[in-house]
Amino acid sequence: MSVTVRVPAKVNVQLAVGPARPDGFHDLANVFLAVGLYDEVTASPAETLRITCAGPGADQVPLDRTNLAARAAVALAERYGLAPDVHVHIDKDIPVAGGMAGGSADGAAALVACDALWGTGASRAELLDICAELGSDVPFSLVGGAALGTGRGERLTELKVGGTFHWVFAMAERGLSTPAVFREFDRLGEGAGIPDPVASQAVLDALASGDPGALAVAVSNDLQPAALSLFPELADTLAAGRAAGALAAIVSGSGPTTAFLAGDADAAVVVAGVLRASGTCGAVRVTEGPAVGAVVV
Repeated sequence: MSVTVRVPAKVNVQLAVGPARPDGFHDLANVFLAVGLYDEVTASPAETLRITCAGPGADQVPLDRTNLAARAAVALAERYGLAPDVHVHIDKDIPVAGGMAGGSADGAAALVACDALWGTGASRAELLDICAELGSDVPFSLVGGAALGTGRGERLTELKVGGTFHWVFAMAERGLSTPAVFREFDRLGEGAGIPDPVASQAVLDALASGDPGALAVAVSNDLQPAALSLFPELADTLAAGRAAGALAAIVSGSGPTTAFLAGDADAAVVVAGVLRASGTCGAVRVTEGPAVGAVVV
């Protein structure tokens, strides 16, 4: 017997970042939107904990106990007094080290898959509690849809979305370390008096109305200057997408994936074509959101 869970990527339509806390984290106002790029995680019985991975970027995924999928299996097993004897296989399609929460998605999916495989019967609240222990983005990967994340991003308020938003994602030729981007954010903001993060009412209203034009005006990412500082070539990708007619162009999360909001499905295809021909990025993907969270398939 095995259990397979499909889990989506995310884009941050707002990422407001506060000053560094004593624990090294930052308070966030993080508006997540799940989008239709998916990893699939399969849990199967095994004699010991084993992680395998296939798909684009699989060679960059750690296969030891530092992997969030492994940590999820161990955390659930410990909570229920079980041995974490499971083979977790990850089929990657979410970009690795791309700012789209691929590792977090795998952690959430492994948690759901192991819960089903072992019959632990954990409640949604318990699963979310374990997700929060694993990482800031992991709870949203479980929930999907759209949500406001506060604290370090792990405290979620689910949001209404009034329509479908069409996105193009351009993958960079190399990754960016999330901790490195936050360190650069701290360096750039040193002495500037970074304000406490607040959710943008304009973003929340645009999501609720389903209006891509309103969302395009409101999107923001406080980590974008830090990502561009570490990876200046991303500016060329953003410019190419804007020139192609994207309503908004933004670095996704900590990057280096760049996200382009299009007015409709046809416009997204045009933006994608121009980006592919621009020579400023690697693979280009067209999809839409919101997408459902981690689900057994």
